[in-house]
Amino acid sequence: MKNIGQMLKQAQEMQDRMAEMQERLAVAEVSGAAGGGLVQVTVTGKGEVKRIRIDKSLVLPDEVEVLEDLLMAAFNDAKAHLDAHVAEEMQKLTGGLKLPPGIKLPF
Repeated sequence: MKNIGQMLKQAQEMQDRMAEMQERLAVAEVSGAAGGGLVQVTVTGKGEVKRIRIDKSLVLPDEVEVLEDLLMAAFNDAKAHLDAHVAEEMQKLTGGLKLPPGIKLPF
C-alpha cells in the first residue's frame, strides 16, 4: 500500500508541475520569420497569433500572393518554435520520461 500512496503523491506533484508549466506557457511568446525577416509572426504559448509585422516594402498590390505565402511561412516558423519550446518544457517536467504515442501534453 505504501507504493500506491507514493505513486499518488508523485502523480499529484506531476499535476501541480503541469499546471505551473501551463501558466508559464500561457504568458510565453515566440516569434517566427519569413522572407529574411520581412514578415514576422509572434504567437502565444497557446498558439494564438499575437502580432504580425510586415516590412513596408512588401505592401504592393501586385505582391499580395507573395505576402500571403510569407505570412503562412512566418506563422509556421513561429509554430515550430512554439512546439520546440513546449517539448523542452515537457522534458523538464517529465525528467526525460517518454510519453506514449498520441499523448500530447499540456493541450
